[in-house]
Amino acid sequence: EIFTVSTPVYVCVGVCSYRMEGQESSCSSATPERTHFLHGPYPATHFGPKACILPNPTSVMHIQDPASQRLTWNKPPVNVLVIRKIRDESLVEPFKELCHFLVEEKGMLVFVERRVVADVSLTTDETFATIRKQLCTFREGYDDISHCIDLIICLGGDGTLLYASSLFQGSVPPVMAFHLGSLGFLTPFKFESYKTEVAKVFEGNAAITLRSRLKVKVHEAGNITLQMQVLNEVVVDRGPSSYLSNVDLYLDGRLITSVQGDGVIVSTPTGSTAYAAAAGASMIHPNVPAIMVTPICPHSLSFRPIVVPAGVELMITLSPDARNTCWVSFDGRKRQEISHGDCIKITTSCYPVPSICCHDLVYDWFESLAQCLHWNVRKKQARLADDVSDSSDTEN
Repeated sequence: EIFTVSTPVYVCVGVCSYRMEGQESSCSSATPERTHFLHGPYPATHFGPKACILPNPTSVMHIQDPASQRLTWNKPPVNVLVIRKIRDESLVEPFKELCHFLVEEKGMLVFVERRVVADVSLTTDETFATIRKQLCTFREGYDDISHCIDLIICLGGDGTLLYASSLFQGSVPPVMAFHLGSLGFLTPFKFESYKTEVAKVFEGNAAITLRSRLKVKVHEAGNITLQMQVLNEVVVDRGPSSYLSNVDLYLDGRLITSVQGDGVIVSTPTGSTAYAAAAGASMIHPNVPAIMVTPICPHSLSFRPIVVPAGVELMITLSPDARNTCWVSFDGRKRQEISHGDCIKITTSCYPVPSICCHDLVYDWFESLAQCLHWNVRKKQARLADDVSDSSDTEN
């Protein structure tokens, strides 16, 4: 009883050699062996306890066809995690409707964060009391639910999906996100048709986008003090200091450049449409295997944003002549100070976030660009009348 992804693959037919997570595979080649897979670590193919991608043992290097990534169910999920945006009273009614639907009509075991069900509007609602008693509650940072969730449903904005990602530092179950927040770039579903949409997902044959994450380690005095998975970006900035941020950027152990300015953003393709886009980075489709490096207000007009392969390891340290410390945050959370001798190591995680698409991964992304960011939206140029000649034809 597993949740499978039927995915045609393209096979690399050529000369190549690479090593991936201790497993060596090669074709005839005179080139040196790669220490990193060209497209980053092969992503984990298991998403929670019931989801996986069908393996293809005959291929040498898997390059999946993103347009054909589809989820199918052998048996519907049982444990569903519902994440609701807190401090938003407009989501109380949708949350109650969804819980009623999942518990009473679908017979699901619903997990909810304890502070969500502790909302006064829910504790005083007698009509919701029966459902409330059947909900399984947990506390972030205290209870580990990562091994018992089959499906995640988010109600809110993009922050709910980021929060869902932070709860699963390993394998992430499929995520279905409803747009009930401010921006909604990562939440393609409309709640008005939630019964139909959720039923379709339970029936199977849903398209997914595998959103890569960053694996980040913070080293202090030679010890790892923090390790986490990041969906959007890692931001290093100057904090409250009036001095420039001055950090050194290494790529696979080699010093690439020093960043002098307000800071630097290291983001995933998913995060390329967030803070990185505001800082001038290109917007990259989430299925492109890459890491974006974007300076924040650099004191050099030639310092443009760059894109590097997903398989590399980036390291950020304070420059020896930096006048002040810097600060780092991860998807806007866990902000902490970085001093001399500390370093931040970043690479692509092998645990992506399988995000369920409303239509397909191409349509959903461009729809979000148009609706949320108003990408290339302008008033159409008026058409010329058929009897009007080109100006060059009327010149004497």
